[in-house]
Amino acid sequence: MKAVIIGAGSGFGSRLSVDILSREPLQASTIALCDIDAKKLETVQAYVQKVIDGNKLPAAVTASTDRKEVLRDADFVVIAVSIGGPAYYGKPYEFEMGIPKKYGITQTVGDTVGAGGVFRALRTGPELLAMAEDISRLAPNAMILNYTNPMAILTWVLNARAGVPAVGLCHSVQGTSKFLADCIGVPYPEVGYWVAGINHMAWVLKYTHKGKDAYPLIFKAAKKPEIFARQPIRFEIMQEFGYFVTESSRHMSEYVPWYQHEQDVMQSFVKTTKGVKERRQAWFEDMGVKASQAESIALHRSHEYASGIMEAVVTNAPMRFNGNVLNHGLISNLPAGCCVEVPCLTDREGVHPCQVGDLPPPCAAMCRANVAVQELTVKAILERDRNAAYHAVLLDPSVGAVLTLKQARRMFEEMWRREGSLLDAYKTRLRRSA
Repeated sequence: MKAVIIGAGSGFGSRLSVDILSREPLQASTIALCDIDAKKLETVQAYVQKVIDGNKLPAAVTASTDRKEVLRDADFVVIAVSIGGPAYYGKPYEFEMGIPKKYGITQTVGDTVGAGGVFRALRTGPELLAMAEDISRLAPNAMILNYTNPMAILTWVLNARAGVPAVGLCHSVQGTSKFLADCIGVPYPEVGYWVAGINHMAWVLKYTHKGKDAYPLIFKAAKKPEIFARQPIRFEIMQEFGYFVTESSRHMSEYVPWYQHEQDVMQSFVKTTKGVKERRQAWFEDMGVKASQAESIALHRSHEYASGIMEAVVTNAPMRFNGNVLNHGLISNLPAGCCVEVPCLTDREGVHPCQVGDLPPPCAAMCRANVAVQELTVKAILERDRNAAYHAVLLDPSVGAVLTLKQARRMFEEMWRREGSLLDAYKTRLRRSA
């Protein structure tokens, strides 16, 4: 098996490589690393080689700053990139956070929704389309595993143009299911769950302990101040609408309009985001790896789905995971063709999404508000349509909660100017594909 990791200089490069090497059926694989930062790439390659040598594995690791050199005949291509600058600090991220803030909109993460999320998608989408073209040509039998945010928008874009299947992967479902088990005080192996919606706004539709409904235990736990304080927005949303959402309170505050009017709450989350540059170990723990294990050469496996999907395809032993795929009859009260996050099975024949049916109406309504923004952003990327990009920003729930039409237009124009050459792809509008 050959797995290519584009954006290997990120934490995903080292972590997913160890995950692959931890699985016996994959231990003779070739791992091909790619990143435009040669120094980071060299560091990650040296670490992965150390893991291979230290565990006496038959695997091989190669690296290149040119993806065309490593893509040929790949079986899997992981995309985990940040186009234009660092993911959560520096430029252009500071523009995408700071300009909306000047207009009164608080974004707590800004990588998936809001004006910041739209502009991140706009600068990232054209490059992912170029990657998709290279993958389709050089690795026509590959599967794309996308970790790049905005997850729903970019996975939608990849599926629209790539000649190979693409699925988006996140770890919010794994993290949430473990968090809830901890809240109700039961061992994680004893719980079950059924989760569906859109990325970062998927809903825990069922949660069981030893086969019995555990939602009464979750509502009971939420009444304890020390439990409620761990995820106040998620518990508040659950109390109002009846279902727990998969993304953190910090992130969920951006997906709905109400918290723009609770600046004391929002600012506490902003402070957390500003510290993300110094929180690499915490990021690994979010992936299910203890801080003490993050740089170990031992084969400690994270709870990321990628290596499990690879093993399932290679061995034909089915695996269940929550993936981001296009909505072809999966969630009946979300728009057809949008990107949804649903339970999936995978085996040698590929990824098989599960049909969910209707989401609870209020949950579907909150998802649809964000899908509308995603759809317009996808249109903007695929057709190089600047006006669609403006409409996407205009219809974002947080923007609508704060700004007038004229204010939103001024904010959009300022953000477009500050992105500069990162938006050069939009200088020529393309025709709609047939």
